[in-house]
Amino acid sequence: MILKTLTIVNFKNIAMSSIEWSEKMNCIVGQNGVGKTNILDAIYYLSFCRSISNPIDSQLIRHEQPYFMIEGRYNTDEGELEVVTCALKRGVKKKVKRNDKAYGKIADHIGLVPIVFVSPSDTSLIDGGSEDRRRFMDMVISQYNRKYLDALVRYGKALQQRNTLLKAEEEPDGALMDILEMQMAEEGEVIYEARKDFVERLMPVFLHYQHIIASEKDKVGLTYTSHCQRGPLLEVIRRDRAKDRVIGYSLHGIHKDDLDFTIDGRPLKKEGSQGQNKTFVIALKLAQFDFLKRTASMTTPILLLDDIFDKLDSERVARIVDIVLGDDFGQTFITDTDRSHLERILKSYSYDYRIFSVVAGEVKMIAEQYKAEQNLTESRKEKME
Repeated sequence: MILKTLTIVNFKNIAMSSIEWSEKMNCIVGQNGVGKTNILDAIYYLSFCRSISNPIDSQLIRHEQPYFMIEGRYNTDEGELEVVTCALKRGVKKKVKRNDKAYGKIADHIGLVPIVFVSPSDTSLIDGGSEDRRRFMDMVISQYNRKYLDALVRYGKALQQRNTLLKAEEEPDGALMDILEMQMAEEGEVIYEARKDFVERLMPVFLHYQHIIASEKDKVGLTYTSHCQRGPLLEVIRRDRAKDRVIGYSLHGIHKDDLDFTIDGRPLKKEGSQGQNKTFVIALKLAQFDFLKRTASMTTPILLLDDIFDKLDSERVARIVDIVLGDDFGQTFITDTDRSHLERILKSYSYDYRIFSVVAGEVKMIAEQYKAEQNLTESRKEKME
């Protein structure tokens, strides 16, 4: 999938911007706080119909403005045009359209434009709680498995209802608890099997990228843990109903699943340096890209890299750029504060790129290069001579 043009109106600090992108590499430079990440967030919003950083849509509208609108014009891998529009007016439900036709359910849009977002906040996958790691799995699997997304919604509703009964002053209705627990077990088993399959297939790809970036210096591991591994989920949930009643919430279920990250056999959270942690997360996200490319309707995802070079040595940076500029990857967006740093890296590769500057929410293209085309022209000249 290629994002050809992006139009933004009143989104965060961006008043109005219409940008035509390179099909390969796009670099967005500027000082911290000027709106570089907001550009990536707008692209992300067109895929997930929500912000990467703020779940409250009304707070995304530019100050003192009545609405925001984002529109993306894409070319699919088959060369077909797709137009996605997301708009929100204060006090009105947001609208999401595909080729001018509104969705009945916004969830039906998820997966049309697969995307991978890598940012400094991704270190929460390592030092954050288990909900961050579950969210990572959910975000990936939901882009290619609609049954999984539906099961997540149904499980969440049943869990919420069960927790409400557990917190109530009066004793919960036993028959109703039985029904909710059966719903949780049925949907939970579907979720578990999808997560288990995802991790098993992701693992070798993740290790591949990890070894390339770290030059095989770090021996890392990734393990999926779930209450489903203790036996039939219905039995596991019902086993501690009395204890759940005392505490006031459900102690067991797939809402407690986790991913364990290790380095040299020890917890990465305790033993990893900043550079090792960042390398681990980037390798994980690049594996996510590879996975989505092979599963999300066989569509090449868009890759968003937000300020990822900090805390990485020059060798690891060079290896990452080598990877994302390779033929296995498609359109990439990178933000950085140092234009000269990016240009120095890009000039050694035979790929097209564009560099954009952001100042106070205004976006302007400041450099472009069609290096592959230039090489072809030079080759023709040589043959003529």
